[in-house]
Amino acid sequence: MPFATLLISSYEDKLVDILNKLGVIFHEAFTIKWFFFCIFKSCITKQSVLKLWKYFVAVWMTAVITAGFLIKIPNIPILEESARNLFLHVPMWFTMMVMFTMAFYYSIRFLNSEEMKWDTKAETVTLVGLLFGICGLLTGSLWAKFTWGSWWTFSEPRMNLSALAMMIFVAYFILRTAFNDPVKRAKISAVYNIFGVTTIPFLLYIIPRQLPSLHPGADGNPAFSEITAPELRLIFYPAVIGFIGLAIWLADITQRSKQLKARAAEL
Repeated sequence: MPFATLLISSYEDKLVDILNKLGVIFHEAFTIKWFFFCIFKSCITKQSVLKLWKYFVAVWMTAVITAGFLIKIPNIPILEESARNLFLHVPMWFTMMVMFTMAFYYSIRFLNSEEMKWDTKAETVTLVGLLFGICGLLTGSLWAKFTWGSWWTFSEPRMNLSALAMMIFVAYFILRTAFNDPVKRAKISAVYNIFGVTTIPFLLYIIPRQLPSLHPGADGNPAFSEITAPELRLIFYPAVIGFIGLAIWLADITQRSKQLKARAAEL
């Protein structure tokens, strides 16, 4: 019996010693892991991520625009070399829709929470969306000059309805200047913005497709998806991604600028 007790006691001491050593090893390993994690976390800050994002967008857009002008494209009747405008005109409209969709979301968030940050974000992305919409109109007018022979065709429903859509959002910013109370201004602007965004699919896509038009995809005219060569698609889709990234970049800069102005006003 004493021998058995001595044997068990010996194993217990060894077991305790092993557990202590394992505890020291795990503690050191965790400490080293936590040390490197802290270093990594301190290096990967929000500012560094944004800086990398900006570099990526700048390089991406440079590559897309360069390739868009240098790539050899097939001879498309009527469009010819002006078909390269596909890399600018259509992605701008896609980007505008993404920004207006974000504005729609932020406006709803404001009406649900009444937090002013959502109103500021809605105003910011609406401004960027309007900018890309106007650029879409300008590139469309340029395209019309080379393909239809006129800078603006008043019998062309898509051009006129696109201009109407842009005026709706110009009115949004005029409306915001009509109120001094920030909360009242934000509420009315949010409701108006939701209404404005819901009109876009009808003004730009649904109604023009039901009317006679020279524009591709309208009544009697093939859509771009039917006449776009594979070579153009190789640049078109990256251009869409690049312009959306550029719009997010612009929205971030505008948003931070407004935050700095608000802080300066509080001082």
